[in-house]
Amino acid sequence: MSILVVFVLVAVLGVLIGTAFALVRTRSRHDATLLEPLTDMRGVPTEVKEDVARHVAQLEGEAEEEAAEVDVELAAAVDEAMAPPAEAPVRPKFRDRLGKARSTLSGYLISIGARGRIDAETWDELEEALIRADVGMEPTIELLDALRARVKAEGLTESSELLDALKDELKSRLAGYDRTLHLADVAPSVWLFVGVNGVGKTTTIGKLGKRETAEGRSVVMAAGDTFRAAAAEQLGMWAERCGADFVRGAEGGDPSSVIFDAVERAAARGSDLVLADTAGRLHTKVNLMEELRKVRRVAEKGAGSVSEVLLVLDATTGQNGLVQAKQFTEAVELTGVVLTKLDGSAKGGIVVAIQSQLGIPVKLVGLGETADDLVVFDPDEFVDALFS
Repeated sequence: MSILVVFVLVAVLGVLIGTAFALVRTRSRHDATLLEPLTDMRGVPTEVKEDVARHVAQLEGEAEEEAAEVDVELAAAVDEAMAPPAEAPVRPKFRDRLGKARSTLSGYLISIGARGRIDAETWDELEEALIRADVGMEPTIELLDALRARVKAEGLTESSELLDALKDELKSRLAGYDRTLHLADVAPSVWLFVGVNGVGKTTTIGKLGKRETAEGRSVVMAAGDTFRAAAAEQLGMWAERCGADFVRGAEGGDPSSVIFDAVERAAARGSDLVLADTAGRLHTKVNLMEELRKVRRVAEKGAGSVSEVLLVLDATTGQNGLVQAKQFTEAVELTGVVLTKLDGSAKGGIVVAIQSQLGIPVKLVGLGETADDLVVFDPDEFVDALFS
């Protein structure tokens, strides 16, 4: 083969390679303009032309394979983007989680319903049922007085009618409260959590943080419980899990300064919400309650505004929870109550006692261990669950 032919072959192959790259980039495999350099091959030996044709076919095949791979990847990306979102967690039902609380009342309600006519023993049995369910003495007396008036006004005679009237009265007394968790007009909002040791404050904050970040809010968690190192570690784990910022101080340090720093960080970073933990304290200790008042004041001094002060109560504590609520209300002006462990051995009547005696709404209740088991309190569903 002459030098001229070799030279022509090299030149043609160079053109082919450049053309192939252009074909891949543009995916215009049949663009005639890209193949113009190949049309003028006069004087080129037949064997060279055949060799060129083979190379062209090979390169076109490779280009088609690469284009097909791109098509598959693009289709997969589109399918993923258009796929329906994962199913939302199923909200737990009060009826399914209040079996223990319902069992406290069920024996009495069955006995009362079986009496037929309303008599003196019916009222005695109903009073005992309400007291045993942790409604409390004063709210129980108020309920019975309201029911006696209704029985007289409506001419009720059957015990089943009395139980229906009790359900309506309970729903009426629990209705009419604002159970919204409020945000301040100007961010960051501060939600302060208070309560005695062991009621679940830190876990409640973690669960709420998960919910708020899932709804698109930016959250800062403040480990204001500086007296229990495990509390800060636990809150830090929740913050990492739900993508929240986290502020803690030195062990045994001033909890007010930790919360102040968290509010300032939230303001500097444009965060929406600060969830502030506080040390568990006995409601009977005056000095500790004074410290809590200081925490409340300091949280307001910076760029944030305290829009919620939530008392976390263990629902299984019964009437002792009402005593705690009274003391904490005097110290920090509570805006609402979170009742944890309502699915446990709680009798349920504490809900009625808190709202009847203090006028503080139960805003959230814990019906299980997972983050999705912390739900907004629904009074109608709650009462229905106790009776059925």
